[in-house]
Amino acid sequence: PTCSVERCATVFSYILVAIFFPISIFFCIITVREFNRAVIFRMGRLRKGGQGPGLVFILPCVDSYGLVDLRTRVEIIPSQEMLTKDAVTISVDAVLFYCVKSSTFAVIQISNVHDSTILIAQTTMRNLVGTKTLHELLTSREELSREVGEAVHHATARWGVRVERVEIKDIALPEVLQRSLSSEAEALREARAKVISAEGELDASRALKEASDVMSENQITLQVSNADIYNRNC
Repeated sequence: PTCSVERCATVFSYILVAIFFPISIFFCIITVREFNRAVIFRMGRLRKGGQGPGLVFILPCVDSYGLVDLRTRVEIIPSQEMLTKDAVTISVDAVLFYCVKSSTFAVIQISNVHDSTILIAQTTMRNLVGTKTLHELLTSREELSREVGEAVHHATARWGVRVERVEIKDIALPEVLQRSLSSEAEALREARAKVISAEGELDASRALKEASDVMSENQITLQVSNADIYNRNC
C-alpha cells in the first residue's frame, strides 16, 4: 500500500508539472553550489544523495532536500577544566579542523553533525588529558593533538566526517601552580649561576696555584718577579 501511494503521488506530481509547464520548471530545478551537495528525499525516503554541483531536478510536493556544506570547518573546542594523571587541574584551548566527506551519512546518520563533532572532540580531549601527566602535556603538545585527532576521526567517520587535524592553542595552569613553577625556575637559575661562579673561582685558584708552583721551582724567575714588584712600589 505504501508503495502504491508513493507511485500515485509521484505520477500526480508529474502531471502537475506537465500541466503548469513552463512555470512549474522554476519549482523543479534547484541550484547546488560547487561546495554543497543536495540530499533528496521522496516522501520521507532517501532518493538520491550527494547531488550536485549544478542544476538538480526535484518533484514539488513529494520531494524534499537538504544541502550539506563540504568545505573545511574551523571550530574552537570549548575550554573546560580537566584533571591530569598527576591530579593537576588545567584548561586546554584547542582548534578542530574537519570537513564532511559523505553528505548522505551526515544527514541520515545524525541530526546535527557539526554540534555532535564538537561534543565528541570536547569529551575526547578531556579523556586523553586524564591519561597524561602535566609534564607530558607541556612537552608533547603535538602528540596530544595527533591522538585527539585520530580518536575524533574514528568516532565521527560513520557520520561521513573527516577530521583533518587538531591544534592545541594553549594549556592554562592555575595561578598558584604558575607561581610555584616560576619560583622553581628562578631557583634553578640562581643555583646554576652559583655553580658557574664557583667553577670560575675554582679555575682561577687552579691557575694561581700553577703559577705559584712554576715560580717556586724557578728561583731566578721568583727573584726577578720580586724585584719587579719592589720597583713598582718604589
